[in-house]
Amino acid sequence: MKHIKYLIFAVTVSILVSCDTEEFLNPLPDSVVAVDGFFQTDADVLAGVIGIYDALQGVNDGTDSNEGRTNRGVQFEHLLTEHRTDNTRNATTEGSKADFHRYLVNADNVESEDYYASMYEVIFRANNILEFIDIADAGNQAKYTAEAKFLRAYAYFKLVRLFSDVPLLTAVVSPADKETPFIRTSETEIYAQIVTDLQEAISVLDNSSKVRASKSAAQGILAKVYLTQPSPNYSGAQSLCEDIVNSGQFSLQSNYSDVFYNELNSEIIFAIAYESGNPLESQGFSAEFTSAVRAGAEDGQNIVNDNLIADFASVGGNRTSVSYVTISGSNEVAKFFPDGFDSTADPAYGPNARNAGNDYIALRYADVLLMHVEAIMAGGASTDNSAAVSSFQAVRDRAGLTAAVSSVSKDDLLVERRVELAFENQRWFDLLRFGVAESILGAHATEMDYVFDARKLLLPIPAREINISGGLLTQNPGY
Repeated sequence: MKHIKYLIFAVTVSILVSCDTEEFLNPLPDSVVAVDGFFQTDADVLAGVIGIYDALQGVNDGTDSNEGRTNRGVQFEHLLTEHRTDNTRNATTEGSKADFHRYLVNADNVESEDYYASMYEVIFRANNILEFIDIADAGNQAKYTAEAKFLRAYAYFKLVRLFSDVPLLTAVVSPADKETPFIRTSETEIYAQIVTDLQEAISVLDNSSKVRASKSAAQGILAKVYLTQPSPNYSGAQSLCEDIVNSGQFSLQSNYSDVFYNELNSEIIFAIAYESGNPLESQGFSAEFTSAVRAGAEDGQNIVNDNLIADFASVGGNRTSVSYVTISGSNEVAKFFPDGFDSTADPAYGPNARNAGNDYIALRYADVLLMHVEAIMAGGASTDNSAAVSSFQAVRDRAGLTAAVSSVSKDDLLVERRVELAFENQRWFDLLRFGVAESILGAHATEMDYVFDARKLLLPIPAREINISGGLLTQNPGY
Protein backbone atom coordinates (compact mmCIF):
# COMPACT_ATOMS: atom_id res chain seq x y z
CA MET A 1 0.00 0.00 0.00
CA LYS A 2 2.78 2.43 0.90
CA HIS A 3 6.40 2.06 -0.14
CA ILE A 4 7.56 2.68 3.42
CA LYS A 5 6.08 -0.63 4.46
CA TYR A 6 8.35 -2.58 2.15
CA LEU A 7 11.30 -0.56 3.33
CA ILE A 8 10.40 -1.34 6.95
CA PHE A 9 10.36 -5.05 6.16
CA ALA A 10 13.80 -4.91 4.57
CA VAL A 11 15.14 -2.81 7.41
CA THR A 12 13.73 -5.10 10.07
CA VAL A 13 15.34 -8.13 8.47
CA SER A 14 18.70 -6.39 8.22
CA ILE A 15 18.56 -5.24 11.83
CA LEU A 16 17.58 -8.63 13.16
CA VAL A 17 20.40 -10.27 11.23
CA SER A 18 22.86 -7.69 12.46
CA CYS A 19 22.25 -7.94 16.20
CA ASP A 20 20.81 -10.12 18.89
CA THR A 21 17.06 -10.32 18.26
CA GLU A 22 15.93 -10.76 21.83
CA GLU A 23 18.15 -7.98 23.12
CA PHE A 24 17.14 -5.53 20.39
CA LEU A 25 13.40 -6.03 20.69
CA ASN A 26 13.24 -6.35 24.46
CA PRO A 27 16.36 -4.83 26.02
CA LEU A 28 16.53 -5.31 29.77
CA PRO A 29 15.85 -2.70 30.92
CA ASP A 30 13.82 -1.76 27.87
CA SER A 31 15.92 1.31 27.12
CA VAL A 32 19.30 -0.43 27.10
CA VAL A 33 20.95 -2.28 24.22
CA ALA A 34 24.23 -2.52 22.34
CA VAL A 35 24.15 -2.69 18.55
CA ASP A 36 27.85 -3.03 17.84
CA GLY A 37 29.01 -2.54 14.32
CA PHE A 38 25.64 -2.10 12.61
CA PHE A 39 25.79 1.60 11.69
CA GLN A 40 28.50 2.07 9.09
CA THR A 41 26.87 4.01 6.25
CA ASP A 42 24.14 6.55 5.62
CA ALA A 43 21.92 3.70 4.44
CA ASP A 44 22.42 1.95 7.77
CA VAL A 45 21.36 5.07 9.67
CA LEU A 46 18.30 5.47 7.45
CA ALA A 47 17.48 1.82 8.13
CA GLY A 48 17.66 2.58 11.83
CA VAL A 49 15.35 5.59 11.45
CA ILE A 50 12.78 3.43 9.67
CA GLY A 51 13.21 0.91 12.47
CA ILE A 52 11.83 3.47 14.94
CA TYR A 53 8.56 3.56 12.99
CA ASP A 54 8.58 -0.23 13.00
CA ALA A 55 8.65 -0.16 16.80
CA LEU A 56 5.56 2.07 16.81
CA GLN A 57 3.89 -0.24 14.33
CA GLY A 58 4.49 -3.29 16.55
CA VAL A 59 4.03 -6.95 15.78
CA ASN A 60 0.64 -8.43 14.93
CA ASP A 61 -0.26 -10.99 17.59
CA GLY A 62 -1.48 -13.24 14.80
CA THR A 63 2.13 -13.40 13.63
CA ASP A 64 3.72 -13.96 17.02
CA SER A 65 1.53 -14.40 20.09
CA ASN A 66 4.46 -14.41 22.52
CA GLU A 67 4.32 -11.03 24.24
CA GLY A 68 7.56 -11.73 26.05
CA ARG A 69 9.35 -11.82 22.72
CA THR A 70 7.60 -9.16 20.66
CA ASN A 71 6.05 -5.79 21.35
CA ARG A 72 2.70 -4.69 19.94
CA GLY A 73 3.52 -0.99 19.50
CA VAL A 74 0.25 0.96 19.24
CA GLN A 75 -1.84 -2.14 18.49
CA PHE A 76 -3.01 -2.39 22.13
CA GLU A 77 -3.54 1.34 22.56
CA HIS A 78 -7.34 1.14 22.41
CA LEU A 79 -7.24 -0.93 25.61
CA LEU A 80 -5.30 1.69 27.55
CA THR A 81 -7.37 4.59 26.20
CA GLU A 82 -10.84 3.98 24.70
CA HIS A 83 -11.63 1.08 27.02
CA ARG A 84 -10.93 3.20 30.08
CA THR A 85 -13.47 5.81 28.99
CA ASP A 86 -17.23 5.84 28.62
CA ASN A 87 -16.84 5.09 24.88
CA THR A 88 -16.22 1.36 24.63
CA ARG A 89 -15.66 -1.90 26.47
CA ASN A 90 -14.59 -5.47 25.93
CA ALA A 91 -17.27 -7.95 24.88
CA THR A 92 -16.51 -10.21 27.84
CA THR A 93 -15.22 -9.88 31.39
CA GLU A 94 -12.63 -12.60 30.94
CA GLY A 95 -8.89 -12.09 30.65
CA SER A 96 -6.52 -9.20 31.21
CA LYS A 97 -7.88 -7.18 28.25
CA ALA A 98 -11.24 -6.96 29.99
CA ASP A 99 -9.61 -5.41 33.06
CA PHE A 100 -9.25 -2.02 31.36
CA HIS A 101 -12.92 -1.16 30.91
CA ARG A 102 -13.70 -2.24 34.50
CA TYR A 103 -10.78 -0.28 36.00
CA LEU A 104 -9.14 -3.45 37.33
CA VAL A 105 -5.71 -3.03 35.76
CA ASN A 106 -2.89 -4.07 38.07
CA ALA A 107 0.87 -3.82 37.79
CA ASP A 108 1.15 -7.27 36.22
CA ASN A 109 -1.28 -6.57 33.36
CA VAL A 110 0.46 -7.88 30.25
CA GLU A 111 -1.05 -5.40 27.78
CA SER A 112 -0.14 -2.37 29.88
CA GLU A 113 3.35 -3.79 30.33
CA ASP A 114 3.66 -4.38 26.60
CA TYR A 115 2.63 -0.80 25.79
CA TYR A 116 5.13 0.64 28.28
CA ALA A 117 7.86 -1.55 26.81
CA SER A 118 6.85 -0.65 23.26
CA MET A 119 7.15 3.08 23.89
CA TYR A 120 10.56 2.61 25.51
CA GLU A 121 11.59 0.55 22.50
CA VAL A 122 10.73 3.58 20.34
CA ILE A 123 12.74 5.79 22.70
CA PHE A 124 15.72 3.44 22.69
CA ARG A 125 15.79 3.23 18.90
CA ALA A 126 15.55 7.02 18.62
CA ASN A 127 18.37 7.52 21.11
CA ASN A 128 20.45 4.92 19.30
CA ILE A 129 20.11 6.79 16.01
CA LEU A 130 21.21 10.01 17.70
CA GLU A 131 24.31 8.26 19.01
CA PHE A 132 25.37 7.22 15.50
CA ILE A 133 24.10 10.27 13.60
CA ASP A 134 27.61 11.38 12.58
CA ILE A 135 27.84 8.31 10.34
CA ALA A 136 25.04 9.64 8.15
CA ASP A 137 25.79 11.88 5.19
CA ALA A 138 26.16 15.48 6.33
CA GLY A 139 23.16 16.55 4.26
CA ASN A 140 20.89 14.02 5.98
CA GLN A 141 21.96 14.38 9.59
CA ALA A 142 19.56 17.18 10.51
CA LYS A 143 16.55 15.37 9.03
CA TYR A 144 17.38 12.01 10.64
CA THR A 145 17.92 13.78 13.97
CA ALA A 146 14.61 15.61 13.67
CA GLU A 147 12.75 12.38 12.88
CA ALA A 148 14.31 10.57 15.82
CA LYS A 149 13.48 13.41 18.19
CA PHE A 150 9.91 13.68 16.90
CA LEU A 151 9.36 9.97 17.52
CA ARG A 152 11.02 10.10 20.94
CA ALA A 153 8.75 13.01 21.88
CA TYR A 154 5.70 11.17 20.55
CA ALA A 155 6.48 8.12 22.70
CA TYR A 156 7.15 10.19 25.81
CA PHE A 157 3.91 12.10 25.29
CA LYS A 158 2.06 8.79 25.37
CA LEU A 159 3.89 7.60 28.47
CA VAL A 160 3.64 10.75 30.57
CA ARG A 161 -0.12 11.00 30.11
CA LEU A 162 -0.74 7.35 30.99
CA PHE A 163 1.87 6.73 33.70
CA SER A 164 2.89 10.26 34.86
CA ASP A 165 6.54 10.49 36.00
CA VAL A 166 8.65 7.98 34.09
CA PRO A 167 12.40 7.64 33.50
CA LEU A 168 13.59 10.30 31.04
CA LEU A 169 16.35 8.94 28.82
CA THR A 170 17.87 11.07 26.07
CA ALA A 171 20.86 8.84 25.34
CA VAL A 172 21.53 5.13 25.17
CA VAL A 173 22.35 3.90 28.65
CA SER A 174 25.26 1.55 29.24
CA PRO A 175 24.19 -1.96 30.30
CA ALA A 176 26.47 -1.47 33.28
CA ASP A 177 24.36 1.45 34.50
CA LYS A 178 21.86 -0.13 36.87
CA GLU A 179 20.39 3.13 38.16
CA THR A 180 19.77 5.77 35.44
CA PRO A 181 17.07 3.81 33.54
CA PHE A 182 14.93 3.58 36.68
CA ILE A 183 14.94 7.10 38.10
CA ARG A 184 11.51 8.65 37.57
CA THR A 185 11.54 12.18 36.19
CA SER A 186 8.88 14.78 36.94
CA GLU A 187 6.14 15.47 34.41
CA THR A 188 7.39 19.05 34.13
CA GLU A 189 10.85 17.92 33.00
CA ILE A 190 9.43 15.34 30.63
CA TYR A 191 7.17 17.91 29.00
CA ALA A 192 10.10 20.31 28.66
CA GLN A 193 12.05 17.65 26.76
CA ILE A 194 9.05 16.82 24.58
CA VAL A 195 8.65 20.50 23.68
CA THR A 196 12.37 20.86 22.89
CA ASP A 197 12.36 17.78 20.65
CA LEU A 198 9.24 18.84 18.76
CA GLN A 199 10.43 22.40 18.28
CA GLU A 200 13.63 21.10 16.69
CA ALA A 201 11.60 18.79 14.45
CA ILE A 202 9.43 21.71 13.32
CA SER A 203 12.49 23.77 12.41
CA VAL A 204 13.92 21.04 10.18
CA LEU A 205 11.16 18.89 8.67
CA ASP A 206 8.95 19.45 5.64
CA ASN A 207 5.57 17.95 4.71
CA SER A 208 6.75 15.43 2.14
CA SER A 209 5.39 12.39 4.00
CA LYS A 210 2.34 11.36 6.00
CA VAL A 211 3.86 8.11 7.30
CA ARG A 212 7.11 9.65 8.49
CA ALA A 213 7.62 12.66 10.72
CA SER A 214 6.71 15.96 9.12
CA LYS A 215 6.62 19.63 10.06
CA SER A 216 2.83 19.68 10.39
CA ALA A 217 2.79 16.45 12.39
CA ALA A 218 5.28 17.96 14.81
CA GLN A 219 3.24 21.18 14.97
CA GLY A 220 0.00 19.30 15.64
CA ILE A 221 1.49 17.08 18.32
CA LEU A 222 3.17 20.09 19.93
CA ALA A 223 -0.16 21.94 19.93
CA LYS A 224 -1.67 19.04 21.85
CA VAL A 225 1.32 19.03 24.20
CA TYR A 226 0.82 22.74 24.87
CA LEU A 227 -2.86 22.11 25.67
CA THR A 228 -2.01 19.18 27.94
CA GLN A 229 1.08 20.19 29.90
CA PRO A 230 0.64 21.21 33.57
CA SER A 231 0.69 24.91 32.63
CA PRO A 232 -1.05 25.06 29.23
CA ASN A 233 0.33 27.32 26.52
CA TYR A 234 -2.92 28.22 24.81
CA SER A 235 -1.50 30.96 22.59
CA GLY A 236 1.28 28.66 21.44
CA ALA A 237 -1.22 25.92 20.60
CA GLN A 238 -3.42 28.39 18.70
CA SER A 239 -0.49 29.63 16.64
CA LEU A 240 0.57 26.10 15.73
CA CYS A 241 -2.94 25.09 14.69
CA GLU A 242 -3.25 28.22 12.57
CA ASP A 243 0.08 27.47 10.90
CA ILE A 244 -1.29 24.07 9.86
CA VAL A 245 -4.58 25.57 8.65
CA ASN A 246 -2.83 28.36 6.76
CA SER A 247 -0.37 25.98 5.10
CA GLY A 248 -3.17 24.96 2.72
CA GLN A 249 -1.80 21.41 2.62
CA PHE A 250 -4.67 19.72 4.45
CA SER A 251 -8.44 19.70 4.15
CA LEU A 252 -11.44 17.80 5.45
CA GLN A 253 -12.61 14.93 3.28
CA SER A 254 -16.11 15.63 1.99
CA ASN A 255 -17.07 12.00 2.64
CA TYR A 256 -16.37 11.02 6.27
CA SER A 257 -15.89 7.37 5.28
CA ASP A 258 -12.98 8.31 3.02
CA VAL A 259 -11.02 9.49 6.05
CA PHE A 260 -10.61 5.85 7.04
CA TYR A 261 -10.80 3.92 3.78
CA ASN A 262 -9.05 6.25 1.33
CA GLU A 263 -5.74 6.11 3.14
CA LEU A 264 -3.28 9.01 3.25
CA ASN A 265 -6.02 11.36 2.09
CA SER A 266 -6.00 15.14 2.43
CA GLU A 267 -7.10 14.98 6.06
CA ILE A 268 -4.30 12.72 7.29
CA ILE A 269 -1.35 14.52 8.85
CA PHE A 270 0.46 11.55 10.42
CA ALA A 271 -0.37 7.84 10.23
CA ILE A 272 1.35 4.64 11.31
CA ALA A 273 1.29 2.45 8.23
CA TYR A 274 0.33 -1.22 7.89
CA GLU A 275 0.20 -3.54 4.90
CA SER A 276 -2.67 -5.91 4.21
CA GLY A 277 -1.90 -9.60 3.90
CA ASN A 278 1.72 -9.33 5.03
CA PRO A 279 1.97 -11.01 8.44
CA LEU A 280 5.12 -9.05 9.26
CA GLU A 281 3.63 -5.64 8.43
CA SER A 282 -0.09 -5.99 9.19
CA GLN A 283 -2.18 -5.22 12.25
CA GLY A 284 -4.62 -7.36 14.20
CA PHE A 285 -6.69 -4.80 16.08
CA SER A 286 -9.26 -4.32 13.30
CA ALA A 287 -10.28 -7.97 13.50
CA GLU A 288 -10.52 -7.87 17.29
CA PHE A 289 -13.10 -5.07 17.10
CA THR A 290 -15.58 -7.54 15.55
CA SER A 291 -17.85 -9.62 17.77
CA ALA A 292 -21.22 -10.83 16.45
CA VAL A 293 -19.46 -12.25 13.38
CA ARG A 294 -16.05 -12.83 14.85
CA ALA A 295 -13.06 -12.19 12.62
CA GLY A 296 -10.50 -12.00 15.39
CA ALA A 297 -9.28 -14.52 17.89
CA GLU A 298 -11.35 -13.17 20.78
CA ASP A 299 -14.95 -12.24 21.56
CA GLY A 300 -14.64 -8.62 20.52
CA GLN A 301 -13.10 -5.37 21.72
CA ASN A 302 -14.28 -1.76 21.44
CA ILE A 303 -17.94 -2.66 21.87
CA VAL A 304 -19.76 0.68 21.82
CA ASN A 305 -21.37 1.92 25.04
CA ASP A 306 -24.96 3.19 25.07
CA ASN A 307 -24.10 6.70 26.21
CA LEU A 308 -21.83 7.20 23.20
CA ILE A 309 -24.63 5.91 20.98
CA ALA A 310 -26.86 8.58 22.55
CA ASP A 311 -24.34 11.28 21.60
CA PHE A 312 -24.21 9.95 18.06
CA ALA A 313 -28.01 10.14 17.91
CA SER A 314 -27.83 13.74 19.05
CA VAL A 315 -24.87 15.20 17.14
CA GLY A 316 -23.39 12.38 15.05
CA GLY A 317 -24.92 13.37 11.74
CA ASN A 318 -23.52 11.40 8.85
CA ARG A 319 -20.64 10.21 11.02
CA THR A 320 -22.89 7.77 12.85
CA SER A 321 -23.22 5.02 10.25
CA VAL A 322 -19.52 5.25 9.44
CA SER A 323 -18.49 5.05 13.07
CA TYR A 324 -20.42 2.07 14.42
CA VAL A 325 -22.81 -0.61 13.24
CA THR A 326 -25.24 -2.91 15.02
CA ILE A 327 -24.84 -6.57 14.06
CA SER A 328 -27.11 -9.12 15.75
CA GLY A 329 -27.54 -6.82 18.72
CA SER A 330 -23.82 -6.06 19.06
CA ASN A 331 -22.76 -2.42 18.61
CA GLU A 332 -19.37 -2.59 16.95
CA VAL A 333 -16.80 -0.15 15.56
CA ALA A 334 -17.19 0.39 11.81
CA LYS A 335 -14.34 2.86 11.25
CA PHE A 336 -11.74 0.13 11.04
CA PHE A 337 -13.37 -2.80 9.27
CA PRO A 338 -10.40 -4.92 8.13
CA ASP A 339 -9.36 -3.46 4.77
CA GLY A 340 -12.87 -2.00 4.45
CA PHE A 341 -14.65 -5.37 4.28
CA ASP A 342 -17.71 -5.86 6.48
CA SER A 343 -19.39 -8.94 7.95
CA THR A 344 -21.23 -9.69 4.70
CA ALA A 345 -18.01 -10.34 2.78
CA ASP A 346 -16.98 -13.87 1.89
CA PRO A 347 -15.08 -14.72 3.97
CA ALA A 348 -16.44 -12.35 6.63
CA TYR A 349 -14.37 -9.17 6.82
CA GLY A 350 -12.33 -10.16 3.79
CA PRO A 351 -9.45 -12.50 3.06
CA ASN A 352 -6.96 -10.86 5.43
CA ALA A 353 -9.09 -9.93 8.43
CA ARG A 354 -6.38 -10.80 10.95
CA ASN A 355 -3.66 -9.36 8.73
CA ALA A 356 -5.32 -6.04 7.98
CA GLY A 357 -3.69 -3.04 6.36
CA ASN A 358 -5.77 -0.25 7.94
CA ASP A 359 -3.43 2.49 9.08
CA TYR A 360 -3.40 3.81 12.63
CA ILE A 361 -4.38 7.48 12.32
CA ALA A 362 -2.18 9.39 14.74
CA LEU A 363 -3.21 12.93 13.75
CA ARG A 364 -5.74 14.32 11.29
CA TYR A 365 -6.95 17.74 10.25
CA ALA A 366 -10.32 17.61 12.04
CA ASP A 367 -8.46 17.11 15.31
CA VAL A 368 -6.36 20.20 14.58
CA LEU A 369 -9.48 22.29 13.87
CA LEU A 370 -11.03 21.25 17.17
CA MET A 371 -7.76 21.89 19.02
CA HIS A 372 -7.84 25.35 17.47
CA VAL A 373 -11.20 25.95 19.14
CA GLU A 374 -9.85 24.61 22.44
CA ALA A 375 -6.78 26.83 22.29
CA ILE A 376 -8.86 29.95 21.69
CA MET A 377 -11.24 28.96 24.47
CA ALA A 378 -8.14 28.88 26.71
CA GLY A 379 -9.69 26.94 29.56
CA GLY A 380 -12.82 29.06 29.64
CA ALA A 381 -16.43 27.92 29.63
CA SER A 382 -17.17 29.08 26.07
CA THR A 383 -16.06 31.28 23.20
CA ASP A 384 -17.77 33.34 20.50
CA ASN A 385 -14.47 34.13 18.78
CA SER A 386 -15.14 34.04 15.04
CA ALA A 387 -12.04 32.00 14.20
CA ALA A 388 -12.95 29.36 16.79
CA VAL A 389 -16.55 29.24 15.62
CA SER A 390 -15.37 28.87 12.01
CA SER A 391 -13.16 25.88 12.84
CA PHE A 392 -15.93 24.25 14.85
CA GLN A 393 -18.49 24.90 12.13
CA ALA A 394 -16.25 23.32 9.46
CA VAL A 395 -16.19 20.01 11.30
CA ARG A 396 -19.94 20.15 11.92
CA ASP A 397 -20.68 21.06 8.31
CA ARG A 398 -18.82 18.00 7.07
CA ALA A 399 -20.98 15.90 9.41
CA GLY A 400 -24.10 17.35 7.78
CA LEU A 401 -24.92 19.48 10.84
CA THR A 402 -25.04 22.74 8.94
CA ALA A 403 -27.12 24.86 11.33
CA ALA A 404 -25.01 27.93 12.10
CA VAL A 405 -23.48 28.22 15.56
CA SER A 406 -22.62 31.56 17.15
CA SER A 407 -20.62 30.30 20.11
CA VAL A 408 -19.03 27.09 21.36
CA SER A 409 -19.12 25.89 24.95
CA LYS A 410 -16.65 23.55 26.60
CA ASP A 411 -19.37 20.88 26.72
CA ASP A 412 -20.12 21.40 23.03
CA LEU A 413 -16.47 20.94 22.16
CA LEU A 414 -16.03 17.87 24.32
CA VAL A 415 -19.00 16.06 22.79
CA GLU A 416 -17.97 17.14 19.30
CA ARG A 417 -14.51 15.66 19.83
CA ARG A 418 -16.16 12.55 21.22
CA VAL A 419 -18.24 11.76 18.14
CA GLU A 420 -15.78 13.07 15.54
CA LEU A 421 -12.80 11.14 16.95
CA ALA A 422 -14.60 8.14 18.45
CA PHE A 423 -12.48 4.96 18.55
CA GLU A 424 -9.36 6.90 17.55
CA ASN A 425 -7.94 6.71 21.09
CA GLN A 426 -8.49 10.40 21.90
CA ARG A 427 -11.35 10.37 24.44
CA TRP A 428 -9.23 9.39 27.46
CA PHE A 429 -6.76 12.19 26.87
CA ASP A 430 -9.57 14.67 26.14
CA LEU A 431 -11.25 13.93 29.47
CA LEU A 432 -7.98 14.48 31.31
CA ARG A 433 -7.15 17.66 29.41
CA PHE A 434 -10.61 19.16 29.95
CA GLY A 435 -10.40 18.38 33.67
CA VAL A 436 -13.56 16.25 33.72
CA ALA A 437 -12.17 12.71 33.77
CA GLU A 438 -12.93 12.00 37.41
CA SER A 439 -16.54 13.22 37.27
CA ILE A 440 -17.45 11.67 33.91
CA LEU A 441 -15.75 8.36 34.53
CA GLY A 442 -17.11 8.18 38.07
CA ALA A 443 -20.64 8.56 36.74
CA HIS A 444 -19.92 6.05 33.97
CA ALA A 445 -18.60 3.52 36.48
CA THR A 446 -21.71 3.91 38.64
CA GLU A 447 -23.93 3.38 35.59
CA MET A 448 -22.00 0.27 34.52
CA ASP A 449 -21.47 -1.09 38.06
CA TYR A 450 -17.69 -0.69 37.89
CA VAL A 451 -15.49 0.53 40.74
CA PHE A 452 -13.61 3.71 39.88
CA ASP A 453 -11.53 6.12 41.94
CA ALA A 454 -9.08 8.91 41.13
CA ARG A 455 -5.97 6.73 41.42
CA LYS A 456 -7.11 4.93 38.28
CA LEU A 457 -6.50 8.06 36.24
CA LEU A 458 -2.94 6.69 36.09
CA LEU A 459 -1.92 3.22 35.04
CA PRO A 460 0.45 1.30 37.32
CA ILE A 461 4.14 1.16 36.50
CA PRO A 462 4.62 -2.42 35.22
CA ALA A 463 5.75 -4.80 37.96
CA ARG A 464 8.25 -6.31 35.56
CA GLU A 465 10.10 -2.99 35.32
CA ILE A 466 10.08 -2.53 39.08
CA ASN A 467 11.43 -6.05 39.55
CA ILE A 468 14.19 -5.48 37.00
CA SER A 469 15.17 -2.30 38.81
CA GLY A 470 15.57 -4.09 42.11
CA GLY A 471 13.06 -1.71 43.64
CA LEU A 472 14.66 1.53 42.39
CA LEU A 473 11.68 2.23 40.15
CA THR A 474 8.76 3.29 42.32
CA GLN A 475 5.07 2.54 41.84
CA ASN A 476 2.23 4.98 41.27
CA PRO A 477 0.05 5.66 44.32
CA GLY A 478 -2.58 3.09 45.21
CA TYR A 479 -1.12 0.13 43.33
